[in-house]
Amino acid sequence: MNMKRNLLLFARIVVGVLFIFSGLIKANDPLGFGYKLQEYFEVFHMGFLNGIATLLAILLCTLEIVLGALLLLGISGRRVAWGLLLLIIFFTLLTFVSAAFKVVTSCGCFGDAIPLTPWQSFTKDLVLLLLIVFIFRNRGRIVPATTNSRWQSALVAAVSIISVLFGSLTYNYGPVIDFLPYKIGANIPALMRVPAGQKPDEYRIMYHLENQKTHETRDMSDAEYLKEGIWKDDNWKIVGEPKKELWKKGFSPPVKDLFINDASGTDYTRELLENPYYNLVVVAWNLNTVNEQAIAEINALALNASEQFNIRTVLLTANSARDAENFTRRHRLFMEIFYADAVPLKSMVRANPGVLLLKEGTIINKWHYHSLPDFETFSKAYFPN
Repeated sequence: MNMKRNLLLFARIVVGVLFIFSGLIKANDPLGFGYKLQEYFEVFHMGFLNGIATLLAILLCTLEIVLGALLLLGISGRRVAWGLLLLIIFFTLLTFVSAAFKVVTSCGCFGDAIPLTPWQSFTKDLVLLLLIVFIFRNRGRIVPATTNSRWQSALVAAVSIISVLFGSLTYNYGPVIDFLPYKIGANIPALMRVPAGQKPDEYRIMYHLENQKTHETRDMSDAEYLKEGIWKDDNWKIVGEPKKELWKKGFSPPVKDLFINDASGTDYTRELLENPYYNLVVVAWNLNTVNEQAIAEINALALNASEQFNIRTVLLTANSARDAENFTRRHRLFMEIFYADAVPLKSMVRANPGVLLLKEGTIINKWHYHSLPDFETFSKAYFPN
């Protein structure tokens, strides 16, 4: 009996702590977790949920934290055991599908703090499933930390409210701890380089070929295609588009997908990131949903900064050049417009819009639009005289 009681206590501590940790890590960046949920929605043809992805992210984080906390406290043991079992079965099936069919490359279980591969996520969920099944089978043995119903209700309410408030705070003001590459103090050009002695990822182009006479099919790399000379045989035709695939895993720089262009496609990445002077970078990845009041405030800050300190201000967006031009004209923006993919822009700052202050490619500071300083505070902080 003592052995089973100790095993149950061990399982409760492990599962409870992991659920709280997982919930807090994701609640630290609910917008990022929302983006991950949108990936799943697209895979399972549930795109109609994209608009409430962030709300669902906050609620799911809250559920994880509450279930973990109640498991540790022993409150509502039977209901919590049922909730944990249903949740872990769902997570296990989801991570298996992701791993087996390679539909989502990272589950986001621990946010960007601890990236896991799909198979690692599935293995983690299998271990949790075993522990939770043990807890479920012994749910009647769970002893609450207090039997006072008022105290129990107060604890449930407190944990729930704190969890929701924490998720709402980080959504409105940005993560408390930034686990993304574009954190304050990071030098972006350095994060884009492969260090000396390290080899980058190696890719190869794969062709799918079909023999027009025999209808035999073959898959081969570009190197094999040239080496075997199969291209000399007119009967072999490439079917479909060639595919680029990872051949040898090498060093992958933290920032590998940031390319900044102007409307004509000219590359301005190095010029903007290696500017030796202060540079304000406004990130508005989606101009259709951007907070327009915040854009007006940022525009006023940029105008004052340019006039008094000669600071260059640029806006990065993933919209089309036509949309950006119309937006610029409508809001009379005092900033240059450049274009980049939405994925790195979403990682730069968890806000639409957000602002980064760069100098020589180093992120001096960054702001969610809710925490944007006024010009007087900005000038005193970075240009005291």
